[in-house]
Amino acid sequence: MNSLIDELICERRTKRGFLDRPVPVETVRDILSVAKYAPSSSNTQPWRCYVVTGEARNRVTTAAVEAFRAGPEKLAPEYPFFPQPLHDPYSSRFNTFRGQLGDAQGVHRSDKVGRMRDVERQFLFFDAPVGIIFTMDRRLEWASFICYGCFLQNIMLAAKARDLDTCPQQIWSLQYPVLRAELGIPEGEMVVAGMSLGYADNSMPENRMALHKLEVEEFTTFIAA
Repeated sequence: MNSLIDELICERRTKRGFLDRPVPVETVRDILSVAKYAPSSSNTQPWRCYVVTGEARNRVTTAAVEAFRAGPEKLAPEYPFFPQPLHDPYSSRFNTFRGQLGDAQGVHRSDKVGRMRDVERQFLFFDAPVGIIFTMDRRLEWASFICYGCFLQNIMLAAKARDLDTCPQQIWSLQYPVLRAELGIPEGEMVVAGMSLGYADNSMPENRMALHKLEVEEFTTFIAA
């Protein structure tokens, strides 16, 4: 059992392109029914999900792309993603990743048109048939984001166990006005993130990237006495 769980964790990858292959809603329901067992502080379970497929998905993506094209500088998230400026070593890791992703997509960082096109693809759920929007009661505090991370990881691993792939997307928080209008999300709910879910198109170079991960000794201090 341990080897299977380890394999799922190590093989899970963020995918940025999906096949035109449907995913039954019941499969998504099954994934969420497993993910709900994520730990949360005092069992508060701060997550709320909006699963969009079919026409609802098309309606959301069309509106989101239109909002992005109308003025990307006007889009602001419901919460800060990174401090400004982002400092080392995190900025170095960020820049290395962005360069690697751009190379895989064939888009140089100076190519503003290409970069805009690739950001726009995020608001199409990378062509995945299923999009999930995650919200949280905005009266909750930052500690609930820890709980939310456990829930999202459970979704991604449960999906991988069913031969499905995912892309967690903080960027959907930029689209909270569109999502409120299209999905009826109440003002009291903060848009935390979105997620693309489907069968990955592994012919795409960006879906085959090998990312450097820190060794345990680089991020852990063992104290025995």
